Amino acid sequence: YPSEFLVQKITEDNQIPVHLRVSVSLQYVAGLKGSALVEFFHGNIAEVENEELRHLMWSSVLFYKTPNVEVMACVLLSTKAIYFLLDDSFVHADEHQSDFWNKENSDCENSSFHLSCCFVLKLNDLQSVNVGLFDQYFRITGHSADHIVTCLTRDSYNTHTFIQQLMAVLSLLARTPSPEPVDKDFYSEFGSKNTGKMENYELIHSSRVKFIYPNEEEIGDLAFLVAEKMDGLTNLPSLNILLYVLAFQVNHVEGSAQNTSSLQPKTLILTSSDLFLFDEDYISYPLPEFAKEPPKRDKYQLADGRRIRDLDRVLMGYQTYPQALTFVFDDVQDQDLMQNLTLDHFGE
Repeated sequence: YPSEFLVQKITEDNQIPVHLRVSVSLQYVAGLKGSALVEFFHGNIAEVENEELRHLMWSSVLFYKTPNVEVMACVLLSTKAIYFLLDDSFVHADEHQSDFWNKENSDCENSSFHLSCCFVLKLNDLQSVNVGLFDQYFRITGHSADHIVTCLTRDSYNTHTFIQQLMAVLSLLARTPSPEPVDKDFYSEFGSKNTGKMENYELIHSSRVKFIYPNEEEIGDLAFLVAEKMDGLTNLPSLNILLYVLAFQVNHVEGSAQNTSSLQPKTLILTSSDLFLFDEDYISYPLPEFAKEPPKRDKYQLADGRRIRDLDRVLMGYQTYPQALTFVFDDVQDQDLMQNLTLDHFGE
């Protein structure tokens, strides 16, 4: 162990997205190649001697207890657990959640020794995996609020690959089967769910972990919400969501020493008539079973919305993926001026 193909695949995946910054400690991890990466995993991260590293992925992550702090992580999947190797800056990002991370090595802060926090979610504690719309993200749920993590891959390929690898690893787990009822009657015989069959977009894996996928109702709810934000300018049946993508809005930071820009996570939704930016809650919905009250904010909050017919031009950057797009709109004082003129001149 491990095979040359696996080592090569993990080495290829060990690349930090160019648009996101990480600490020195994570940069060190990203610089490891081949067998050095596997040795690093066994020497510093793995909890059991005989566990195997199966998959590596770089992704932004959100925790249920710190829903406003998105942090870069190196996600390592082994045959025993999922490890999230985090930026050390995350510990200080939210003062209210200091009890969530037990910070013991505070005396090392001023030294040249770089720390990374490692959050561990054992596969035996895994209960469900919720896949987001169009595979842009997925949420892993354990048995408590401390064990809910969303990976914002912003990439359907990375999401699909990780889910496939996770299912393969879960198949190796030996779990005790759920007890069957002693007296089987007609209704329990034909009304029970069969393992491994898709029912209501919910796939129950042989390890009894649920994989839940979005259904058409979510798109319908989203279309209804978008129509509400459009102040009823269009009729709902004709409203089609053409594109849903997790992106970043670039905010230029003025007055800073360097010419820098901050990236604000946004959900971009394109319809046949409008372009919307939403602030979306990726971690709280659907509600976990132990949640006693609904989240403090809605799943979708409108950040900006513009009509396509006011779009003047689109500027495209020449850098490689991820592509930067600049949308330039004509700011018309009365947005409904054209519509009202049309109605007045041409009647109904």
